[in-house]
Amino acid sequence: MTQQAEASRPHTPLQDRLRQLLDGPVALDKRALLGSLYAEVTRCETLAYTAGWNDALAEARRTSSGDNRKDRASRQD
Repeated sequence: MTQQAEASRPHTPLQDRLRQLLDGPVALDKRALLGSLYAEVTRCETLAYTAGWNDALAEARRTSSGDNRKDRASRQD
């Protein structure tokens, strides 16, 4: 699934999603249940990892642009 599709998907807390999988109308065998749980946890971890990188990159850009302004100001003095 693409990041854009992930962003448009409504956010369901992991605990609620796991409850849906466990209590869903279709009984899953152990292997299918574990596969579904693994996929769901991996999806959540990927989203968290991506969000962390996006935050870090945004902070680096802010810091970088702030440093550039300081450099330009010191050159003008």
